[in-house]
Amino acid sequence: MQEEGERMERSELTIVPAEPEDAEAILRFLNQVGGESDNLLFGADEMQMSVEQEREWIRGQNNLVHSVTLTGKQNGDIVAIGSLGGTSRKRIAHRAEISLVVSKEWWGTGVGRRMMEALIQYGRERAAIEVIDLKVRSDNTRAIRLYESLGFRPVGTYQRFFKIDGCYYDALSMNLSL
Repeated sequence: MQEEGERMERSELTIVPAEPEDAEAILRFLNQVGGESDNLLFGADEMQMSVEQEREWIRGQNNLVHSVTLTGKQNGDIVAIGSLGGTSRKRIAHRAEISLVVSKEWWGTGVGRRMMEALIQYGRERAAIEVIDLKVRSDNTRAIRLYESLGFRPVGTYQRFFKIDGCYYDALSMNLSL
């Protein structure tokens, strides 16, 4: 178990928007964390975009008012990535979907909470988002507790959302009204 002083030090985090020059590190990070957990939408080494494709995607995200991708960095290394994806389509411009990936090494250090808070703040203050949606594997109680503590509420179950090694897992749909 970590000492509390170490926990605080490890929790120090720089949260900044992803930049095109982060593309290679982002792809490396995502391919690594994909193998650390079955709670993600992807597995190990499934991010097959080229570095240039990732750079272009980041440039596109940076030009959208309703969306942002944030990196959480410790000593310059990416330890978390969070995204808020919205749209300018009038009928649904008030809502966005949020996603979060934290390296297993950083679970339980407060990194996930800080990333979620930064994304929610962006949605509220910069993107005029009124509702944030997410889906979480229904047996991921640790993540569900975090989301509930931030005000997210369950709105339904998506049965057989994940198929991992031939087994199906449900996802809990949750949303937060800002």
